[in-house]
Amino acid sequence: MTDYFEVHDRDGAARIGELRLAESLRTPAVVDDVLVDAGSRWPEARELPEGDDSVLTVLPHRAIPGGTPDDVAEAFATDYPDVDYPSAAVVTPDAAADTTDANPDAYVLSNAQQIAGHARAFVDTIVRTREAVPHDTALYLPGVATPANVATLAYAGVDLVDTDRAVVKGSQGKYLTTDGEQFLEDLDELPCACPACQQPIEAFDRADCEQHNENALRATLGTVRQRIRRGRLRDYIEGQARHEQWLTAVFRRLDQQYSYVEQRTPVIRRAEITAATEDTMRRVEIQRFAQRVTERYRCRFDNPLVIVPCSAAKPYSESQSHGQYHDAVQFRGHTLSMTSPIGVVPQELELTYPAQHYDSVVTGHWSATEKEFVADVLEAYLRRNDYPRVIAHVPGEGYREICERVEASLGLDFEYTVEDHPTTTDSLANLAATLSDELKYGKRERQHNTVRAIADYQFGERAGDALFDDLRVGSRYPKLRALDSDGEQLAALVPQYGVLSLTLAGARRWVESDAPTKRVEIDNFVPHGSVLAPGVVDASGDIRVGDEVVIEGPQAFAIGRAKMSGPEMVDSTRGIASSVRHVEET
Repeated sequence: MTDYFEVHDRDGAARIGELRLAESLRTPAVVDDVLVDAGSRWPEARELPEGDDSVLTVLPHRAIPGGTPDDVAEAFATDYPDVDYPSAAVVTPDAAADTTDANPDAYVLSNAQQIAGHARAFVDTIVRTREAVPHDTALYLPGVATPANVATLAYAGVDLVDTDRAVVKGSQGKYLTTDGEQFLEDLDELPCACPACQQPIEAFDRADCEQHNENALRATLGTVRQRIRRGRLRDYIEGQARHEQWLTAVFRRLDQQYSYVEQRTPVIRRAEITAATEDTMRRVEIQRFAQRVTERYRCRFDNPLVIVPCSAAKPYSESQSHGQYHDAVQFRGHTLSMTSPIGVVPQELELTYPAQHYDSVVTGHWSATEKEFVADVLEAYLRRNDYPRVIAHVPGEGYREICERVEASLGLDFEYTVEDHPTTTDSLANLAATLSDELKYGKRERQHNTVRAIADYQFGERAGDALFDDLRVGSRYPKLRALDSDGEQLAALVPQYGVLSLTLAGARRWVESDAPTKRVEIDNFVPHGSVLAPGVVDASGDIRVGDEVVIEGPQAFAIGRAKMSGPEMVDSTRGIASSVRHVEET
């Protein structure tokens, strides 16, 4: 059982944690002031230290360098005892799982300095180690951190660092910032306001440089922690990490470790995604949305498809341009917005994260990568959804090329209605005329299809029909309420995230339906407000932070929203596993 480390907030693999010492340390953090190393067993035998709760004690160890043959590493492996004070074990990725019985609160990577600077080795090592050790333990990389790389370390899942590398760099006359390093003799002025830099550059020596480098590292960690709390670390990484090639390669390789990052990335949040680079398209949130739209969503309208460009305002329906499209379409077509980096957004999912939670850099030019990605998503969407007609009300810049590419690939004939620009009078008149003979769909059909489409996206393919076969809808969009034929509320649409929030009646219907249910099995108690991880007996492995979850135990049936992934709920001994919205004692 991990007694001295707890995770409080998550942003992908990055976490805000608490090393619960006599004076708690908020992580990711520099651990220098609270770390005691009991020493290496290579030169001599080491006694087990008494330890205390004021420091994190690195237990006596044998650090195994990377590349050591397996049989040699196994022969010299350290058996760590289970102690009753904050402790850390020195491990390699291959041996990390063998030390979990000792219940250390932190793991120290013995080959940390060997993997720094090598993206493939770094990502492979971090992923293997994190997946081998409990979720509620800290990961410490010694001798690696600088102001330039510490954000990327945290993004990968590192919780603890030290100032060793930064101080050594200072002793060498290297001045560190978040965008790299410079030799002191190359500086014309000190670009920093820390205490060490509050002097003329002529008086600034290497001892001052060591202090500055440490200050810069600690300040950067403050920025990183705030970014994690706001769910915006990836946005920061995409810009900041480009100052060093290996750091850019690290986050791109992490994107390729989809299962590792996806399990740790919330399905909903209020933080906005800044789409400033092509790397944004490889983010889990973007890939997950595209995957669900092309594999779960099913259009329930019989009307033609109308493809329109996205808008700067979110949700799209509140923008001036989409208001003009609506006036021309008049419920005679099903609207699909085309956008980078999202791909395509059916009108029913315009609120669903991240469709209303991103902001793109608009240049009027589509890159080849953007065209390829959006074309692939649109093609997959049209392979799944059959429309009587496809009307492309799109401008020529990129949009038209994407449509023509998909049109040719699928052997379809798109109808193009734009002259010069989508919102010109002639273009809108063309759109209206093209749809003039189509029948309108009604408000009831629009509302029902919206609720069911969101259910498909959120709970799984055809979940909308399984959960809401006798649907009635109350209230107005976007605050729709899903009711059964007797008027009992089953769910409500949450406009901030574009997902459904179930009632107890909706939860029971979910459990009884054919739709895959995300369950949290709890011990013999009735939860109120939240379920703590120690009370979780088992949980569905596909639960992600933000998911609706059914909570069941001998005394209770409840519905809530996950605060941890399913594997983390089962693995953790501290922290809130799920909020509880409604509970019924059984």
